[in-house]
Amino acid sequence: MVTDPTRALEWMIGLPDIAFLGAEDGTGGEARIHVETKALVAGCPRCGVLARVKDRSAVELVDLPLFERTTRLVWHKRRWTCPDSDCPMGSWTEEHELIAGSRQILTSRAARWVTIQVGRHARSVNEVAQELGCDWHTVNDTVVAYGEALLEADTERIGEVSALGLDEVLMVRTGPFHRQHFSTQIVDVRAGQLLDVVPGRGSAEPMAWLAEQTAAFRERIEFGTLDLSGPYRRVFEIMVPGATLVADPFHVCKLANTKLDECRRRVQNETLGHRGRKSDPLYRCRRLLTKAKERLDGKGREKLAGLLRAGDPHGDVATLWEAKEAVRELYAHGDADLALEWVTQLGGDLQDTDYPVEARSLGRTLIRWKNEIAAWHRAHVSNGPTEAVNNLIKRVKRAAFGFTSFRNYRIRSLLYAGKPNWDLLATVSPR
Repeated sequence: MVTDPTRALEWMIGLPDIAFLGAEDGTGGEARIHVETKALVAGCPRCGVLARVKDRSAVELVDLPLFERTTRLVWHKRRWTCPDSDCPMGSWTEEHELIAGSRQILTSRAARWVTIQVGRHARSVNEVAQELGCDWHTVNDTVVAYGEALLEADTERIGEVSALGLDEVLMVRTGPFHRQHFSTQIVDVRAGQLLDVVPGRGSAEPMAWLAEQTAAFRERIEFGTLDLSGPYRRVFEIMVPGATLVADPFHVCKLANTKLDECRRRVQNETLGHRGRKSDPLYRCRRLLTKAKERLDGKGREKLAGLLRAGDPHGDVATLWEAKEAVRELYAHGDADLALEWVTQLGGDLQDTDYPVEARSLGRTLIRWKNEIAAWHRAHVSNGPTEAVNNLIKRVKRAAFGFTSFRNYRIRSLLYAGKPNWDLLATVSPR
C-alpha cells in the first residue's frame, strides 16, 4: 500500500522516472501536474564530459484525464551545457521518449491512447479532443504521426498474398462544382485485409504500388479480382500477367440489372412522355423486375406479367428481364467450361439487331469480359472482401465527417481496416 502522498500521485500518473513537484488548478479548470525527471547528472553526447544544468524550461503536455478532469503535465525540462569550452556541442535539452516524443504536444501514453481510440475504434477526432480538452489538430496530428510510425514498423503486416482485389471509393467532393476525388483500395481478398490505399481510380497508382513490391510478392498472386473496370484489368495484365483475372459476380449481375432499369426508364418516356409516376405500370413493377425469378410467388409473377403487358408494348423490358435472369443463371452451377460457353452464346445472342439497345450493350460487355466472368467458376474468389473493406472505410469517413486530406484518409483507413499489429504501438515513436 502506498502511504506517501507524493508517491501515490507519482503512481497514479504512471510515468516512469519522474519526481512530483506539485499540482494546481489551471485557468481553464484543468489539473496541472508539475513534474521533473529524476536524472541528476548527464554526460555530454559529444565528448562525454559531465554536464551541468544551464537552466530549466516548463513544457506543458496534454495528458490523459485524471479523476475525470482534463489534465496537463507540466514537465520542467533541464537544459544541459557542456563545460568543456572546446566541445562543439554547446547546450541541449533533455528528452525522455517514455514521457513525450520529440516535438509532441501529448504525453507518450496519451498519444498512444488517442491513436487506438481514433485508429482502431474509429472514434471521431473531435470527440477524443473534447475528452482531453485539447485542439482537433493536436489529436489528428498525433494519430497520423503515430499511425505512420506503426505501419512502417509493422513489416509483417503484408504477408503472402495469393488473391488481390481492387476497387474504388469516393473519397471527397470539393469545390463549387463538387468535383469527385476517388481512391483505390488494394485488398488481400483471402484474408479480407486492406493492404494500402492509393489516390484516384485509374491504373497508374495501383501499378506504381505493385512496382514497389518485391518480384516474389507479385509472382505469388494467382488471382486478381475486380469489377468490370478496364483500368484495373490493365493493372493486372501489365504488373501480374500470370494472374487469372476474375470478374466479380455481384458486379456482373448488377450490370444486368442496370441495363434492365435503363430500358425500363427509356420505354417509360417513349410511351408516356414523362418519368415514372406511382400509377404508371412500369414504375409499379420496378421492384419486381429486380427480384430473382425464383423468389417471385404466383401472385408476384401474375402481377409482373400484367404490368408488363400494360406498360411494355414492344416487349423490350421483358426481353431485358429475361436477359438478366440468364446472366444470373450463369452462377447456378460450377462448371467453368459450361460457363464460358454459356456467356459466349448469351453475349452473341443479345447483340441481335432485333433486341433493344440496352440488350446489345449488355451482350457486348459480356463478350468483352467472358474469360474473366467464367474464371470465377475455377477460382471461386470474388471482390466481396474488397467491398467489405470499403464499408469499413465508409464508417471511418462517417466518424471523420468526411476527408479532404488524402494522407489523413489513408492512415485512418489502414489503421482501421489494415489489421496492423497493435502491440508494436508501445514500441514506436514518431519521427
